[in-house]
Amino acid sequence: MRILIVARPYTFHGGVESATAGLLGALVAHGHDVHRAGPGRQPSQTGVTEHPLPLPPLPSAARGLGLALAAAVVARRRGWDVVQSHERTLVQDVYRAGEGCHRAYLEAMGEPAGRRLHHAVTLALERRVFARTPQIVAISRRGSEEIARHFTVPAPRLSVVYNGVDLERFHPGLRGGYREAARIEAGIPAGAFAVLFAGSGFARKGLATTIRALAQLTDSSARLLVLGRGDTAPYLRLAGELGVAERLVWLGTRPDIERWYAGADALALPTRYEPFGNVHLEALASGLPVVTSVIAGGAEAVDERCGATVAPDDPAGLAAALEKLRGRDPAELRDAARAAAEPFTFARQVAALEGVYRRLRRNS
Repeated sequence: MRILIVARPYTFHGGVESATAGLLGALVAHGHDVHRAGPGRQPSQTGVTEHPLPLPPLPSAARGLGLALAAAVVARRRGWDVVQSHERTLVQDVYRAGEGCHRAYLEAMGEPAGRRLHHAVTLALERRVFARTPQIVAISRRGSEEIARHFTVPAPRLSVVYNGVDLERFHPGLRGGYREAARIEAGIPAGAFAVLFAGSGFARKGLATTIRALAQLTDSSARLLVLGRGDTAPYLRLAGELGVAERLVWLGTRPDIERWYAGADALALPTRYEPFGNVHLEALASGLPVVTSVIAGGAEAVDERCGATVAPDDPAGLAAALEKLRGRDPAELRDAARAAAEPFTFARQVAALEGVYRRLRRNS
């Protein structure tokens, strides 16, 4: 099939970005003629033909609309068997709702203090996408339920297709080569319990809750590794007020996140809104147990064998879950985490998407 994917530029090391790269590579491996249209420069990927969408500098409120209009020009060209968009665009056969739905995001995060025009434009595009796109693909059951509830998308138009994860790049076997050096670089004391928080968008992903949980751990040598991009100032103040500032390690953004999965003892992500962050799968595939919030799509891959789920904004619950993991057999946790991730292959993702494409053909 000749498939056009509309997607923003992706790298090969970030969570959602490496998931996009893995999907496109798997589509190519399955014999499809794969094309990508999107703004900005994209590193070349074997078998993927690029269609750059040049966009002038625009304010945030206009960027989404500008992308939608530019993508429509490429999407309307004849010859595509399927047009699949990962963005809120106007012309597509399949919309992959990787960001969930903006209406649910705003409900979870509260009334926005600014960027009202940006939110209004995004919501307007979203309404059109869910009303007119023949097939909607959510990336978790929770995301599917949100979309059905907010936009009354009927079941025949709505599917759940989970992301895949690179099971070779993220593997427990890498721990031996990475763990000691990563912990030395981060200044983690020998034998100390190390919790990893990984994700940009600190407020949404629950960094404040994680810092409060750190302060409640009984092990005063425990460390919190923060990997991601965001304004650190309010969290530095919070950590200082709680007396744990010296126990935080700020890693910034890194292309080598697999080293930090190897160096940590647990991942904490008490997110307030998350359709299904690939960090969940990457950590599990690396043999790292995960504690996330019950409202995260990633919670669908986590059970008591490989981690725990807690309410968002519950630092006591998060601390208790981490303490419980700290007391368990590390080898048992590692094996259970890996087993939880292994079904999430790119091949399975492509097979599920091909089922969606076949429904399009039957209904056309």
